[in-house]
Amino acid sequence: MTDRKAQLAANLAQVEERITSACAAAGRKREDVTLIVVTKTYPASDVRMLRELGVRHVAENRDQDAAPKAAACADLSLMWHFVGQLQTNKVRSVTSYADVVQSVDRIKLVTALSAAAVRAERELGCLIQVALDAESGERGGVAPDGIEELAAAVDAAEGLRLDGLMTVAPLAGPFAGRQRAAFDRLMEIATRLRAGHPAATMVSAGMSADLEDAVAAGATHVRVGTAVLGVRPGLG
Repeated sequence: MTDRKAQLAANLAQVEERITSACAAAGRKREDVTLIVVTKTYPASDVRMLRELGVRHVAENRDQDAAPKAAACADLSLMWHFVGQLQTNKVRSVTSYADVVQSVDRIKLVTALSAAAVRAERELGCLIQVALDAESGERGGVAPDGIEELAAAVDAAEGLRLDGLMTVAPLAGPFAGRQRAAFDRLMEIATRLRAGHPAATMVSAGMSADLEDAVAAGATHVRVGTAVLGVRPGLG
């Protein structure tokens, strides 16, 4: 085993222990929480090693990095999640490799994703990104009162599948520094969404620093980058 693969294996084991402990503390089954490894800024070689170590779900946030990486790993059995703010001019590319787009936050994007999915003859999973800061938009997302309209649009769109909700712990507003409260609020919104959309069961929340809070609140997916891959180099 190479030094890098050994490092990734050790980091994965630590993250696995954290998730397992958080599930036990919350009275949840470990299999109820899916780990998504955020591989942004890291090379395709790391993605290959992660797959060999049992990782199946990976995430990227910039199409210019994700598209070539997904192509280089096309022979692997992976689920690709796109988690960054998505401009409509990148939709066609993202739809060619992503299995799930976790950052759906406006009708215009739903329309573009639907057209691209139909063209590519693919079904694309969609999560509505919920903004829990005082003003929607600082880290992307739609305010809670706009979720139902977007959910209905995704549900009606050809080529798209409404899978659930995603959020990023807010840096401003009433939930700033209160990750558990933010994730509890997301779960309340998710419960309401499922009343009208029973298949929208996915709740993506929590990252390296706050995955325990997300698991405690009821998240079904956690997005972990730094704790698995290490501290990222500065982004240009």
